[in-house]
Amino acid sequence: MKSNEIKVQPVISEKSYEMANALNKYTFSVPRGVNKIEVAKWVEKTYKVKVVSINSVISPGKLKRDWKTNIKTRKSDKVKIIVTLKEGNKIDEFLKG
Repeated sequence: MKSNEIKVQPVISEKSYEMANALNKYTFSVPRGVNKIEVAKWVEKTYKVKVVSINSVISPGKLKRDWKTNIKTRKSDKVKIIVTLKEGNKIDEFLKG
């Protein structure tokens, strides 16, 4: 994927808000095919910050069953990227939303 095609959305929850304030770690949701390097470049370019490290968490999609036909389908996997920024850097837009 090219960097201009990446759809990155901030994950706003109590846990991610606490991590942003205390540990300077920000959580984003990305599509399945994006790698860590592309996300790091996108975050640095968009928010003008320095990325120190990136961790990714893949949660598998839920298994759903149609009760009428008994056909089982699986939702798509979700990928969360946790970005650690350099000391002193902040993403203010993340904390506003």
